[in-house]
Amino acid sequence: MSSRILLLPGDGIGPEVVREARRVLEVVDDQFSLGLSFSEGRLGGIAIDEEGAAYPSATRALARDADAILLGAVGGPQWDALPAAERPERGLLAIRADLDLFCNHRPAFLFPDLAEASSLRAELVAGLDVLIVRELTGGIYFGEPRGITTNADGVREGHNTDRYNETEIRRIGRLAFEAAQKRSGRLCSVDKANVLEVTMLWRETMDALSTDYPDVVLSHMYVDNAAMQLVREPKQFDVLVTGNLFGDILSDIAAMLTGSIGMLPSASLKRGGQRAL
Repeated sequence: MSSRILLLPGDGIGPEVVREARRVLEVVDDQFSLGLSFSEGRLGGIAIDEEGAAYPSATRALARDADAILLGAVGGPQWDALPAAERPERGLLAIRADLDLFCNHRPAFLFPDLAEASSLRAELVAGLDVLIVRELTGGIYFGEPRGITTNADGVREGHNTDRYNETEIRRIGRLAFEAAQKRSGRLCSVDKANVLEVTMLWRETMDALSTDYPDVVLSHMYVDNAAMQLVREPKQFDVLVTGNLFGDILSDIAAMLTGSIGMLPSASLKRGGQRAL
């Protein structure tokens, strides 16, 4: 059995990181005869510069044929002047949607050698091991309508749509419950159900889903409180599940508690494990 690995070095430090990661994978492959094969494509700013699109058709074909994708980094200040729809980050959103990689696992754990690099006291972060399960292909990053328009008074307005349906919530919820089953059996669902209807539905759906997982204790927390609690007492959490926007913010907060956002992995998955980014 062989596995096809697509390397997407991307921008910034990405090429350096992916180059060294490939060396590690090659050593592992030699040791355990995994049958890894490698191809390489462009994504993000480098793809815009070289091929005119953040997620070019050549990369799309390679991605659809790969078993797993190793991504370096996307974006940089040199592309900030581009229209929003043409920036490097659009390539990352596009590949997630194209491959239906709706589930992001973002762990935050503390390496002992980085304990002093954390912004929190050592006793608050010692032994930290949190998993954030983030929905990746719905919510405000993908919702329509969106855009910048001019109203009847000649004033420019920006608008986005935060939208989730029950199917999208249930499928990310199931993966979060299953992750909690493999850990401590505790799951905290993060929303803003006191003011946002989209997350009222999120909470209702999570509650209904919890009956299928009697061995998991489900709790709920508003996102503003969750952000504060991650800094105040991060070890109270084990697995958190949330939508795209909230997960984007909370996962970076959690990562920085460990001393360096660049030291932690991230996996974007679809149910069944057909492929991962």
